Amino acid sequence: MDCNYRMELQYDGRGLHGWAKQQGLPTIEGCLESALHTVLGHTPRLCVAGRTDAGVHARRQVANLRLPSDIDLARLVASLNALTPPGVAVTRISRALPGFDARRDAVSRTYRYFLSTAEVVSPFWAPFCWRVYGQLDIAVLQAAAAEVTGRHDFTTFTPAHTEHIFFDRLVVRCAWRKLGAGSSLGPPGEGEGLIYLEIEAEAFLRHMVRALVGTMVEVGQGKRTLADFGRLLEGSSREKAGRSAPAHGLFLWNVRYRSAVRSVATAKGVSN
Repeated sequence: MDCNYRMELQYDGRGLHGWAKQQGLPTIEGCLESALHTVLGHTPRLCVAGRTDAGVHARRQVANLRLPSDIDLARLVASLNALTPPGVAVTRISRALPGFDARRDAVSRTYRYFLSTAEVVSPFWAPFCWRVYGQLDIAVLQAAAAEVTGRHDFTTFTPAHTEHIFFDRLVVRCAWRKLGAGSSLGPPGEGEGLIYLEIEAEAFLRHMVRALVGTMVEVGQGKRTLADFGRLLEGSSREKAGRSAPAHGLFLWNVRYRSAVRSVATAKGVSN
């Protein structure tokens, strides 16, 4: 008998064309399905919390799928990690409640976007942050981030041709922060000049975070005013905003769920 399971994973988006499988292109969903088919002899349907775009990374992605009730989860995790590219890591698989849906049951998603204003960026960080040249007023960036918090019309910050119908989104948190000395990313002392935007919302539009970051950087550089940025949050056409920030600085950082939908059992040695 098959049961519902919860999978958590991390990935380095470089060289991958996003989550959703595409014919002839390497994607996270595609490589997972291939690995699952090799192990199981069939391909279970994956339901994911958030479909990341090409080049975007994930510190914590969540999906659910149906697997045999007697499957050895620790062995499955090891097999999947052996069969997927080095940049993709399944960190845990655990039994979930029957109705758990990784996408529908998510309360919020958190993204972080990293950029650097340093004259020289560490080679350990360069692949994962946007190097911004010129003066950047951090206080103005913070003011722009404060404007984003709350419910707004984000039509301006998503491509004109989109599958979305509703463009209002509730942003719970939005702030720029300096990378702390105790960061879990990168070697100690290699984060000089790094800052990141942390934004949490119930859901996001396609390219929304990158368009917000690119436009906020223009505000921080004095190329547009804070008042102009605030007006964009009332809804406008995409060309009114700034260019999207590069994908390589963006991480899906966390997916939050209510405690009631957490996994009900966990693989030995693979914590929930």
